[in-house]
Amino acid sequence: MQDLLLPGTERVLVTGGAGFIGGALVRRLLRDTCATVFNLDKLGYASDLISIELTLAELGSAAQGRHQLLRVDLANAEATGAAVRQADPDLVFHLAAESHVDRSIDEPGAFIESNVTGTFHLLQAVRAHWEQLPQERREQFRFHHISTDEVFGSLGPMGRFSETTPYDPRSPYSASKAGSDHLVQAWHHTYGLPVVLTNCSNNYGPWQFPEKLIPVVIHKAVAGEPIPLYGDGQNVRDWLYVEDHVEALLLAASRGQLGRSYCVGGHGERTNKEVVAAICSALDSLLPTGAPHRRLITQVTDRPGHDRRYAIDPTLISMEVGWQPRYSFEEGLAATVHWYLEQQDWCRQVREQAGYSGGRLGVLAPS
Repeated sequence: MQDLLLPGTERVLVTGGAGFIGGALVRRLLRDTCATVFNLDKLGYASDLISIELTLAELGSAAQGRHQLLRVDLANAEATGAAVRQADPDLVFHLAAESHVDRSIDEPGAFIESNVTGTFHLLQAVRAHWEQLPQERREQFRFHHISTDEVFGSLGPMGRFSETTPYDPRSPYSASKAGSDHLVQAWHHTYGLPVVLTNCSNNYGPWQFPEKLIPVVIHKAVAGEPIPLYGDGQNVRDWLYVEDHVEALLLAASRGQLGRSYCVGGHGERTNKEVVAAICSALDSLLPTGAPHRRLITQVTDRPGHDRRYAIDPTLISMEVGWQPRYSFEEGLAATVHWYLEQQDWCRQVREQAGYSGGRLGVLAPS
C-alpha cells in the first residue's frame, strides 16, 4: 500500500518515533508501505521501542532493514545535521517534542530547548538537505510538522478552533509549540521549504506513557488508589484516537497544500469528569471486584493556568484531503481500557525506567 505516500517516497524520517504518536506512525509505515523508516529519537523518559520491535518481529523478513534508529537529541545541531544526511529523506514527519503540560510547569527550560531550539536545528539541517536534492526529488519533498491545539489557548463554552484561530498559548508547553509552529512557517515563507502543518487535539490509545489522563486514571483505579480530578472536572478536551491521528498525518503529508496548516480533531469533546467516569464505568464491568470505581475519584487543586476548553473544527482537512475519524470516543476508549488492563507489566516497566512513581507533577509551591 505504497500509495499512502507520494510516488517516489522511499525514505521517511520520523523524529520522536519512539514516542506515543511517533511510534504509532512508524508502525503504520512499516506495515502499510515499502519505505525505509529512519527513527530519530533521543530516547528520553517517555520513549519506548517495544511496540516497534513487536511489529518488526510480526513482519519478519518483509521488514528487514526497514527501521533504522538514529539516537540523536535535536538540541545538538551537529548530530542533527549528520542524522538528516544519513537518512537522506524524501519526507520528514517532525513529532519530537516535550509534551506534558505539568512537566513544562516544573521544567520550562527543557521545553524551550527541545521544542524551539530543536525544531530550529532540524529546519536548518532539512533545508540544507532539500536544497541539494536533484530536481525530481526536490519537487516531491515534504516536511510535515505536527503540533497541538493548545497553541490556540482556551475556548469559552461555544465555538471551535480552526486554521484561522489566533495563537494564544497559556503554558510553557503550548508557548514552546507555538514558537516551533512559527519557525516552520517562517522557513516556508522565507526559504521556500515545502511544509505542511497539523494541529491535533488530545490523543489517546495504546502505548501512551502512563502520565497522561487516561492511562493515569486506569492505573490508579486498578491499584485502588485515589483518582485525581483537577479542579471541578469541567475542563473540556476534544479526544482523538491515535490511529485516526496517524491516518490524518499520512493524508496531510501526501495530499495537503504546501504552507497549509490543518486542524485535526476527533469529534470527541468531553469534560475531564466525563472521561474519568467513563473509564470507571468500563472498569466496573471488567473488574467488578473493585466496583464502583467512581468512589476513588478525588478532587485535587487545579493545574496552574489550566485552559478551560479545547475543541477543533476539522472541516478543512476533511474537505481538502478526505480525512474523517473512524473511531468514536466510546469505541476508542473501550479498546484503550482493554489494552492497558492487559499491559500492566509494560506500564510498570516504563514507569520504573523513567523513574516516575505516578505522583502529581506541575504543582507550584506556595509563594
